[in-house]
This record gives sequence, structure tokens and C-alpha cells, in this order.
Amino acid sequence: MKIIVCAKQVPDTNIIKIDPVKGTLIRDGVPSILNPDDANALEAALELKEQVPGSTVSVVSMGPPQACAMLRECMAMGADNAYLLSSRAFGGADTCATSTTIATGIKKIGDYDIIFAGRQAIDGDTAQVGPQVALRLGLPEVTYVQKIREFKEHSVVVERQMEDGYEVVEVTTPCVLTCVKELNTPRYMSIGGIEEAYNKEITIWDEHDVQLDPSECGLQASPTQVMRSFTPAPKGKGEMLSGTVAEMAATLVKKLDEKHAL
Repeated sequence: MKIIVCAKQVPDTNIIKIDPVKGTLIRDGVPSILNPDDANALEAALELKEQVPGSTVSVVSMGPPQACAMLRECMAMGADNAYLLSSRAFGGADTCATSTTIATGIKKIGDYDIIFAGRQAIDGDTAQVGPQVALRLGLPEVTYVQKIREFKEHSVVVERQMEDGYEVVEVTTPCVLTCVKELNTPRYMSIGGIEEAYNKEITIWDEHDVQLDPSECGLQASPTQVMRSFTPAPKGKGEMLSGTVAEMAATLVKKLDEKHAL
């Protein structure tokens, strides 16, 4: 079985900051990590590889050259091959242009049975790229996969997470599955895996390698425009009440009345 995983290198948003003047993300000095949901997608692919002898897992990403570090991490976890779509022509891409580039790269890889992707990336939170890749490849897809029940010869049965439960879906292969964190717990890299990963080559393609016209990718092909990004103003300091329950209730009612909230 040929398995492809879409992965993205993202800034660690636990410490991300926004430039108050430019309104853009400050990436200098911010460590980059494998997108968490993509790690779940990779784990699902690796588990399937272990279940089906002879299977291979290829990871594909779009990003700057430094994304190679993330791809080596994926190989250290167990992926067999890694492909990076990297070019200045791909810069400034929104989800529409990103999905076009990734889908074109997957077409060049060819011969796939299942494509895994994370639900969404933590630096954008759009959850659009996975479904758009499926659209551009003409494949059926299931989003928010929280459990894989069964792999059949030409289909896969999964549980799709919903707000108040889940639904069971059987989808024919080849297909695209986007994964949520509840699906599994990603494995750690092994010492042997790390050594092996740095002895492997990462295939790097630009727009010429995948035969993609510059007008069809990057900023030129991005209808979405972000006018500005900003940090929400901090809320005012709360006030703690003291006294008996009756006294605090009376004080609260008085303050709400003063603010015309009652």
C-alpha cells in the first residue's frame, strides 16, 4: 500500500508574538515544530504501514528549505521518503494556492492509496487545505477522523468526529483522510531512526519540477488577502468580592445595577 502524508512546519504558537506596528507574526527566534495534527496523521500512516507488509509512507510538505528538519523528523519516526515543494514562487500562498501546489506535488509522486493530513495547522486554523487537496485530486475525503475502524481491499471505515458524537463513514480508496488529535498518540523518534533519517535524501521540487506555472501558485494565485493581524486588547482586571454569600450577592446586584445590566 502506498501512503502519503501531508505535513507542515509551523511556528510554536505557545510563544508567538505579533509586531504591533506591522501587524505581522514575529518569527525571528521562534522555534518551528511539526504541526501537531499532522503528527497524528503521520502516526496513522505508520500504524497502517505496520499492519500491511510492503507498505511505504511518503511525507510531502510545502515550505522554505528549513522545513527539511521537520521532514527528517518525520523520517526518524518511520516515514520512508520525504518531498519538499520549495520555491520563492510558492511564497505568500493562501489555502487555495497551497492546496494547488501540494496536489501537483502528489500527482508527481503518483501511485497512492490513501492520503493522510492533519485536521488543520495551528498557525492558520483554517482546516481548508486537506479538503482542497482532495478536491484538486478528484478524491473522496473524510474530515475530522477520530478512529480508523477497518481497512478493506478497496475502502476504509472510519469514525468522523462531530460536536455531539460521531458518525461512521465508509469511503472508497484512494481517498483523503484528515485527522484529529483524538485519533492516536504520535510516537517518538528513535535513535536508530534519527541516524537513518540523516542518511536519506529529501527530494526538493520547485515550480519547474512539478510543471506549475507561477501564475497558478503563491501570492499570484491567492484570492485571500489578510489585511492585518493583531493581538486582542487585554481584558480589564477582575474584581474579587468578599464577605458572606448574602453580602457578596447584594454587592454584585448593586454593581450590575450601576452598570445598567439589570
